[in-house]
Amino acid sequence: MIKYIHNLPQHKAWPVIKFILQSLFYFMIIIALLYLFNYSGKGQGHFIYNEF
Repeated sequence: MIKYIHNLPQHKAWPVIKFILQSLFYFMIIIALLYLFNYSGKGQGHFIYNEF
């Protein structure tokens, strides 16, 4: 257990690591939402009021 604790990054690096991991997590969520939103209108007709 002590070897595991000594191999962890220094406490000063934790905020940087947390920021990078959160940024990657939020980026993946945005990409997933854009991917799902892209397919939401496939195969559907145009909305009736778009032609006016």
